[in-house]
Amino acid sequence: MSSILRTILALFALALSPFATAPVRAEQVDLLLVLAADVSRSVDHQKFMLQREGYAAAVSNPQVLDAIRSGANGKIALNFLEWSGVGAQKVVIDWTVIDGPAPARKFGDQLVEAPRSFADRTSISGGMEFAMAQLKRSPFQSTRRTIDISGDGTNNAGRDVTLARDDAVAEGLTVNGLVILSQSQVPWNPEHTNPPGGLENYYRENVIGGPGSFVVAAEGFASFGQAIIKKMIAEIAMLHPTKAMQHSLRAAKRR
Repeated sequence: MSSILRTILALFALALSPFATAPVRAEQVDLLLVLAADVSRSVDHQKFMLQREGYAAAVSNPQVLDAIRSGANGKIALNFLEWSGVGAQKVVIDWTVIDGPAPARKFGDQLVEAPRSFADRTSISGGMEFAMAQLKRSPFQSTRRTIDISGDGTNNAGRDVTLARDDAVAEGLTVNGLVILSQSQVPWNPEHTNPPGGLENYYRENVIGGPGSFVVAAEGFASFGQAIIKKMIAEIAMLHPTKAMQHSLRAAKRR
């Protein structure tokens, strides 16, 4: 028997073997959500902790969990990363399924305890491109893929942010923004945190894009927690932020 024939018969036998298994199908979730947080040098330690704690509390918020459970699969997958200047991006918590209080609390605990990644310039484009890469390597699947960029300033390093945004939209992604408004200007670049027309408008024109994209503004870091809750409910339940807040208030009254 020729070696070629033996090879063909061996492959045929393997295909018919009871031990042959079909490829494992990736776990389905209702949303793949990358939380991309700004840790540039305009974010001091106090603001950094308020941001971290705000995210941790929001993931465990009962109204956010209600929104997660309302989906067809009753679960979402989160990836938390921090970004700053060019080449300064890091995954803090890799892809994690959130389907109830226990994994939400674990996610929050890990987030609060993790060390800060950077304190460099502000490359929103770099953070967005890194977030896109995380979505491509996700072990979970969803028809909805969203990048949530939070920040307190304009893009001042790396690629033009609108080009990165356009690339994300071309891949069918939604990019939402959570802007953190600052009353005081940074001395080395006064327009960084307070650009002409306002930071919220800057994000609306240059950062967000894709189906149902929106910007939520936090009136300073102290109100960041409430802003992230409103934003997450909107993203998970596919609601406009205003309707998401109304949904949140109604849910709170029923408790």
